[in-house]
Amino acid sequence: MTYAIKNGKIYSCDHKDSIIENGTILIADGKIKSILAEGETIPAGFEIIDAQGKIITPGFVNSHTHEGVYNGTVGEMGFDVNEMVNPVTPMVRVMDAINTEDPALMEAVKGGVTTINTGPGSANVIGGQFALIKTFAKTKMVEDYIIKAPSAMKAALGENPKRVYGRDKKMPMTRMGIAAVFRKAFIDAQAYGNKWDEYYTKKKQAEEKQEIDKIPSEPDRDLDKEILLKVLKREIPIHIHCHQHNDITTAVRLAEEFNLDLMIVHCTEGHKIAEFLAEKKIPVSVGPSIVGYEKSELRDISFETPGILHKAGVKFSIQSDTFPRLLYFQILPCMAVKNGLPINAALRAVTIDAAEMCGIGDRVGSLEVGKDADLIIWSDHPVANFYAENEMTFVSGEIAYKKE
Repeated sequence: MTYAIKNGKIYSCDHKDSIIENGTILIADGKIKSILAEGETIPAGFEIIDAQGKIITPGFVNSHTHEGVYNGTVGEMGFDVNEMVNPVTPMVRVMDAINTEDPALMEAVKGGVTTINTGPGSANVIGGQFALIKTFAKTKMVEDYIIKAPSAMKAALGENPKRVYGRDKKMPMTRMGIAAVFRKAFIDAQAYGNKWDEYYTKKKQAEEKQEIDKIPSEPDRDLDKEILLKVLKREIPIHIHCHQHNDITTAVRLAEEFNLDLMIVHCTEGHKIAEFLAEKKIPVSVGPSIVGYEKSELRDISFETPGILHKAGVKFSIQSDTFPRLLYFQILPCMAVKNGLPINAALRAVTIDAAEMCGIGDRVGSLEVGKDADLIIWSDHPVANFYAENEMTFVSGEIAYKKE
């Protein structure tokens, strides 16, 4: 389909933070074909959608969640988020568990969320592979939702792995144990990589000398170590779940030790060490700040954290985890604004900044020519006014939701 959305106030969220009054967005083949200024002629062949008096923004990008694998509507059988049998399970892939009929995905579309970074939970020290997906496609095939998989390796520090394995008197029971398990997994992966390097070297030497009988046998494959090698080579970033300031600094220490591409997830006490994070240039995915005090790590949870990180110069996004439902995702940036974050920074935290942190800023997160046509038509500014309503959602150029 081809559409021309005209007369709207366009918040592009590009690097100039361009705002176009009474602009027109042309959509064709799932992409933004052109953005016209007021008065420019709309070419023939486009279906006209009049957005007079409306606000148009990029679709929201949720940088960390577990939707699609955490469907409570069918009870325990819908909970595919944690493989709690081993503290190190990097081989598991969320794309093998995503249910495209999870009602959270349709709620996301209604809530203005068009892209999510979803994956395993935080029960394990190393939990498995995340995937970036659209929240709508015309088919039920998960492959048609996928933007990037794997998008990250999930790891976790602090209470969660301590609780899961400590209650069974297994390692890790302490923060020391968690860091040790993490280190061992990556050291073992390095040794595995060295073994394969040695094999290829000897194989090449034997082939060059035509000494076929001296070609060594291939090492046994290990799926866990194979994927961790990609993390070690920075082909896949690592997203580390941590709330307390000491766990955040441990995550940075571990990432530096192995030269990993790190993003901090949750960063609940990030406001306590904002200057440190800025100095280290570590991106953080903040939230969900709307939860209560279910864990001791959350005792200092606050919607002031995004504003403090912004002031310190930390690149951050705002995410939901699984709270609230994605139908109400909008409340998260709104609450950050209420607690000191500038409106423009809040909008970027759920659009282009989130997209860039997840490695897909070339496709989504801003309204620019050539990018995916993921956009929302709002009744008002969605971050400045929580009562702003989503009137229409486009995902990959298709109308995924229209308010009745």
